[in-house]
Amino acid sequence: MQTYVALLYSIILGDGRRVVMSDLKAMAEGLGLKNPRTLVATGNLVFEARASDIARLEQRLETAFEKTFGRHVVIIVRTAEDWLKLAAGNPFPAESAETGDQVAVRIMRQPAPTDSVAALQAYAAEDEKADCVDGDIWVVFSRERPSSRLLAAMNHKRMGIGTTRNWNTVRRLAEMVGQ
Repeated sequence: MQTYVALLYSIILGDGRRVVMSDLKAMAEGLGLKNPRTLVATGNLVFEARASDIARLEQRLETAFEKTFGRHVVIIVRTAEDWLKLAAGNPFPAESAETGDQVAVRIMRQPAPTDSVAALQAYAAEDEKADCVDGDIWVVFSRERPSSRLLAAMNHKRMGIGTTRNWNTVRRLAEMVGQ
């Protein structure tokens, strides 16, 4: 059995309805996934399954999600090994230690374009940073600004399909799969 991390792009179903994590776990169990567990109510699922092609697993989860909840949602899957590598590759360890909620990574379905960081710099405030590690985009957001132009610039149209998680979530998921 292989451990996987699945990240849902959005768990908002419309009209103020959100996916309940117990329903997400039940959906995973219905697919035959073992030991499904969630981290915070923001669409993070850890489970075990036989080793599988990632794209096929993503498709199975997306199809089941749409059937269960009535809405298509992008789901990005990583193996536990790849998740631990992602966490270990954090290019902003000092900032993460100080303000883990201000450091985030956009986990990409396909590696981000090579020029993505340069393109993002045009949107970054003076105290914001961006870096690309193994195709995922890491950012440090400003504590001084209530909204960041950098976050808006990291959208699907510019960067490709991906979903963002802050350092606190990345670290806690790494702890879950590292056990």
